[in-house]
Amino acid sequence: MAAEKKNIMTYAGLKKLEEELHDLKVNRRQEVAQKIKEAREQGDLSENAEYDAAKDEQRDIEARIEELEKILKNAEVIDEDEVGVDSINVGCLVTLYDMEYAEEIEFKLVGSTEANSLKGFISNESPLGRALIGHKRGDAIEVESPAGMVQYKIIEIQRAN
Repeated sequence: MAAEKKNIMTYAGLKKLEEELHDLKVNRRQEVAQKIKEAREQGDLSENAEYDAAKDEQRDIEARIEELEKILKNAEVIDEDEVGVDSINVGCLVTLYDMEYAEEIEFKLVGSTEANSLKGFISNESPLGRALIGHKRGDAIEVESPAGMVQYKIIEIQRAN
């Protein structure tokens, strides 16, 4: 059997997932169980939309709990205080200069479970993340995107905390 993939994440990302798991197990399970109980009390379950909806919600919650437990079981937490700033790695705050658009962009490089480009969290498994790992300040890199090759220059590498 192949070894399961390690889920690289920051401590903040780990805490967020642990809190979500706790909320699902403690609060959401009880809420859905109550909804199912109330729907059962209405009688005939074969045509009870509330019962069907509650059972669907219960299935979704259980699937998410299973997913979170798997992610957390294989979590590898990066200590952001120990992240070096001489080269790019997970946990770094990176400032790049986009050569085509002549603008600076800044983001935090995180594990794939924490990635959220709208909040400035780029996955280490994304094309840009993979291209950046190990590079130093001043390096120029090329990244293949759907629109073609994009060139960046690394302006700054900082600890993200």
